[in-house]
Amino acid sequence: MADMPRKNHEPDVSVIIGAYDAMPYLVRCLESVEAQTIGPARMEIVAIDDGSTDGTGEYLEKFAARTAVPMRVVRQENSGGPSGPRNRGLGLARGRYVFFLDADDYFGEEALERMVAMGDRAGTDVVLGKIVGVNRGAAKSMWKETVERADLYSSNVKFTLSAQKLFRRDLLVRLGMSFDEKLKTGEDALFTMEAYLRGNGISVVADYTCYYLVGREDRNQMTKKGSYTRRFDSARALMGLIAEHVPPGPRRDFLMVRPFVITLLPQFGPGLVKQKGEVRERKAALAAPLMKAYWTPEVGRNLKVNERLRLMCLAEGRLDLLLDVAAFLRDKKEPAVVRRGDRLMLAYPHFGESSVLPDRAFEVTVTEWIGGRRIEAPRAKPRASFARRLVRKARRTVLSALRTPRAHRV
Repeated sequence: MADMPRKNHEPDVSVIIGAYDAMPYLVRCLESVEAQTIGPARMEIVAIDDGSTDGTGEYLEKFAARTAVPMRVVRQENSGGPSGPRNRGLGLARGRYVFFLDADDYFGEEALERMVAMGDRAGTDVVLGKIVGVNRGAAKSMWKETVERADLYSSNVKFTLSAQKLFRRDLLVRLGMSFDEKLKTGEDALFTMEAYLRGNGISVVADYTCYYLVGREDRNQMTKKGSYTRRFDSARALMGLIAEHVPPGPRRDFLMVRPFVITLLPQFGPGLVKQKGEVRERKAALAAPLMKAYWTPEVGRNLKVNERLRLMCLAEGRLDLLLDVAAFLRDKKEPAVVRRGDRLMLAYPHFGESSVLPDRAFEVTVTEWIGGRRIEAPRAKPRASFARRLVRKARRTVLSALRTPRAHRV
């Protein structure tokens, strides 16, 4: 281990880099740390080479020998996933904050300075810096504005659960938090959601691109790997965590949207149609206990119709109906928009067959886009106050009495 930290010096932030066969991406990654405007005296690098075979470990040691940034390098046998290296790095970190930087990715120059300043100003335990994709997609909905304290239960921060965040190290140490090394996918979502739920607030830096998420040309990324059973393991763990910390009700339902839509639902998309029957049955069997434990009609009302419809088919154990919806989506068909009283419905397969699926499965409850047309959920009519309803009832009674012929009055 190459160890060159300053003694008795607590940096503002420890940048933890777990690296496995990361060349040549690692070069730009490390250069982006070295170029941080926060300066070398306020940070450190803790790099874990996870059994690389392409020169990654050697490059880390050469970089450590010449950089002005205090840097530790650990070389170990391959652990089989990102959790082990991150946990090892967290155990060595000394900064007030830690940031988990993937070796494929890189920082914007002012990233750490802006995020540390935000955390200090707001007193929050997690700071999200704006992420953009390079040769790959990246979530966008949570970067609309910079917020000192984001509300987990009304904002879109629940849709960004990757580990590439600034975490206050005191929170992680105090709670004994670490990445679950048994999970082979979704371990970062579990870690980040726990920090969201148990920490002292979340900040968002949206006015500067802090992080560049790189899509590798060789596609050698852990997020691309793994069998479908790992996705169900991830969904089960995240749903269980939310249920443990948030009692039943609207707030839990709001957070459950994330594992249902992002983790579970992709297993039941258009591709389901061409999969083997035994795979479909196995997926449905894995989903069944999750639907029974965590699905509620209120979760469904936070979803688009095609999302809710597929999950309701799963909840009812109707794989046959689900396949019809999946085939409709595969063929890129567009449902007709139907008005029923003050409600809008989307006529996906089995619409109107009340003996199969209730009308609420097809009701528009969030904004939808159908054929380039924006479909808004009708606004609920405001309910009159109790006092106002009493006044109206009394008024109707008086008017009815006045209209009654005198001979019929008592």
